[in-house]
Amino acid sequence: MSFTQLQTPLPMTVEDKGSGLAVAVIDYGSEHNLIWVVALDDSGEIWCAPNPKVRMQSNWTMGRSAKTAAKVESLRPAAVS
Repeated sequence: MSFTQLQTPLPMTVEDKGSGLAVAVIDYGSEHNLIWVVALDDSGEIWCAPNPKVRMQSNWTMGRSAKTAAKVESLRPAAVS
């Protein structure tokens, strides 16, 4: 596992939570999604969001427009009964 504090926070949007700044990223290894640690703008809450649930905010200068995320399946295998 590795925890990386971002030297420059990244503006991100967490699905169903809102916009904020990613201040760190957690990597549990090859069979897990990256986990983004995001401080939300409106509430000040800190959320740890899996990679498929976060998006960079739009940036007109960089040519990045706001788009709806594609459905992403979990990286974890289905439970076996």
